[in-house]
Amino acid sequence: MKDFSFSITHRSSDSSARVGVIHTPHGDIQTPAFIVGGTQATVKAMTNEMVKEIGGQAVLANTYHLMLRPGADIVEQAGGLAKFMNWQGPTFTDSGGFQVFSLGMAYKKGIDAVAHSQKGDANKAKASSKQLAKVDDDGVSFSSHLDGSKLRMTPESSMQLQWQIGADIHMAFDELTSPLADEKYLRVAIDRTHAWAERCVAEHKIQWKEHQKQGKPYQSLWAVVQGARSKELRIESAKFMAGLDVDGFGIGGVFEPSEIPSVVKWVCDNLPEDKPRHLLGIGSAVTDLFLAIEQGIDTFDCVAFTRQARNGSLYTSEGRINITNQKYKDDFKSIDQQCGCYTCANYSASYIHHLLRANEILGLTLASIHNEYFAVNLVDRIRESLIEGNYQQLKDKYFAVY
Repeated sequence: MKDFSFSITHRSSDSSARVGVIHTPHGDIQTPAFIVGGTQATVKAMTNEMVKEIGGQAVLANTYHLMLRPGADIVEQAGGLAKFMNWQGPTFTDSGGFQVFSLGMAYKKGIDAVAHSQKGDANKAKASSKQLAKVDDDGVSFSSHLDGSKLRMTPESSMQLQWQIGADIHMAFDELTSPLADEKYLRVAIDRTHAWAERCVAEHKIQWKEHQKQGKPYQSLWAVVQGARSKELRIESAKFMAGLDVDGFGIGGVFEPSEIPSVVKWVCDNLPEDKPRHLLGIGSAVTDLFLAIEQGIDTFDCVAFTRQARNGSLYTSEGRINITNQKYKDDFKSIDQQCGCYTCANYSASYIHHLLRANEILGLTLASIHNEYFAVNLVDRIRESLIEGNYQQLKDKYFAVY
């Protein structure tokens, strides 16, 4: 029996936003929810207890990175991802599809793979001999960024690896393309992603049968919609994925905040209402969270908040600040007096400024706690505001400063 479900408990009367619950074998996720990025089975600079303390409901790890080290077999022997990393809650894995882009066409070319789709030179959005990932219709050949060893990933092996890793929610293997790629390549990539999705579904069913025999819990599969900025391809991809026997949907791609109301709407308008939707790697801009939720997104993941924290860029109720700036040297107030995180309750902006300027490890932890709390808590507040009917006031407050 599949121990997985999704239910919608509240719908907005003003947008496509909804509030719901994703049920998994390791617990429930109240949606909308910000899923904490734990790429290598760890949230950088934070312990799992800290992640729980800030309100994190689930963690997302990366199949490609765990395949390289420690190896999916080690994670499986440990009892699966949650047990391996001592995380008491639901887990996600992405498929390795992001690395098809970041180690492939985008490798060392200055093409932004995370947020800003206009960054980079369109003339460079082409295959080169120096890239570490080479795509063909069957799968992807990687050269490990660690030691140069040759690796191969296909839709089947991605599913096998994810079932070994044992996360509650898997993403189908896909090809993420540069938004700067030409239309001819976008068509090739979307056709390939659709064919791979069908192969993922077939392998997923094989793996489920085998794991059932071993008495292991169900792991759900979510298909990934692609299509860059093309309305035609996005709608085509959404309709194709909607016809597959999957439990939910990921939405891949690279978005400017201004694109979310259109591109994400094209997708969500063509996906089943009764299945959850995850926006992959999006959320580095505060406005992303509001705009995506309004289109019917249920979950997000993004590592930007902790990465930015480690560089001193911190989010506050009054906007984003750089805590390493000299003006914080003698600021003995908390980073944000409206913030309820552990860092703001116990330490001053001056102290965090000192730690980061001195390259002290504690500074990375305290800054990460603050930023991750900001992201998780903000989405929690959006969820509450949708239920209580004061969403617009919350949105207006944050759009005024971000």
